[in-house]
Amino acid sequence: MAETPEIPYEQARDELISVVQRLEVGGTSLDESLALWERGEELAAICQQWLDGARSRLAAAAGAPDQDAESDET
Repeated sequence: MAETPEIPYEQARDELISVVQRLEVGGTSLDESLALWERGEELAAICQQWLDGARSRLAAAAGAPDQDAESDET
């Protein structure tokens, strides 16, 4: 089983929204923009990890095969 992310989903999502808004507004230096972009990538990966874990738990609870297992068969 994958390791649990270091921050809760809601916190990662809210910070990601803030990062995107700051990038959209502009007014930051190139270095700041790159740092924001990198943080946004990290936060998006954390959110995806939480969502993948939730999807797996729902599939297990429903008795359905894991989606990854299905995609491996095709």
